[in-house]
Amino acid sequence: MTFYTGKQVLVTGGTGLIGRPLVEMLQTAGAKVRIAALDDPSRAPDGVEFRRVDLREFGQCMEVAEGCEIVFQLAGVKGSPAMTATRPASFFVPTITFNTNMMEAARRQGVQRYLFTSSIGVYAPAEVFYEDDVWKTFPSPNDRFAGWAKRMGELQADAYKIEYGWDKISIVRPANVYGPYDNFDPKNAMVIPSLIHRVLSGENPLVVWGDGSAVRDFIHARDVAEGMMMAVKQGYSLPVNLGSGEGVTVRRIAEILVENVPGLRIEWDTSKPSGDAKRLMDMTRAVSIGFKPKVDVEKGIAETLAWYQANRAVSEQRYNAFTDSALAPKAVP
Repeated sequence: MTFYTGKQVLVTGGTGLIGRPLVEMLQTAGAKVRIAALDDPSRAPDGVEFRRVDLREFGQCMEVAEGCEIVFQLAGVKGSPAMTATRPASFFVPTITFNTNMMEAARRQGVQRYLFTSSIGVYAPAEVFYEDDVWKTFPSPNDRFAGWAKRMGELQADAYKIEYGWDKISIVRPANVYGPYDNFDPKNAMVIPSLIHRVLSGENPLVVWGDGSAVRDFIHARDVAEGMMMAVKQGYSLPVNLGSGEGVTVRRIAEILVENVPGLRIEWDTSKPSGDAKRLMDMTRAVSIGFKPKVDVEKGIAETLAWYQANRAVSEQRYNAFTDSALAPKAVP
């Protein structure tokens, strides 16, 4: 994409699941990339400017955005539904603060284009998620804190379009994203990285909640990164889903692991919930901007499994918002 050649681009969360492949793709496209993150610098690729930044501090946001033409705001707090239920403030407050500060800093610094990473969590329960349905409903009760926080980011973007005429703010809503550089901590990871961690830690048989019938929309992080770059390049300002649009059962995810790990057995704990029966993204709008996922789930999981097996030490350098001091909750006197 020659559009990015020579441009100064800031990627917040540029060492994470989507951020790392996005940074690499921007480098390939000729961009000068700056990363803002709290992770260990070893997680950043060579050839980038790395800054350790706490986006809760507005002054730090102003400093890191200075001189940038494009900002991809990916920084956030990620964790499992169980962690969302027990630590909602640890999701809700930083998620709002990160984007409130970063978008305002970008505006003041004259950034031309901005991308806000929203979430599948903004949607109400449904079998298929359509972008224009969001404001007709409420987020799922299971996603209400993270979902409302992401909705506030989208609303901020709308407010800036109206008041400041900043019409080059893109909003993407990724589906269930997986890949290298994910959070593999089984205490707060999503389904694919959690299962991979448990498998490589020797759990056999692997016990999986439910009966495996739940259908989800899984998408590899590289595909999401490519969709983000497309949206920003086109100055696309409507919210857009980034998923595969195809359903994969949790049972199929388990089968793929069995295919890649000799001797692995699966046991289904049907006393535990399977979750919503079906959650898929409508991809009509994404297709209209030229988006088409390239990584199928079989190859993607095999790659992620191999990456984690070879890079567990790198994975452990990931910042943990639930335990590390900068974002960990303080005791109330």
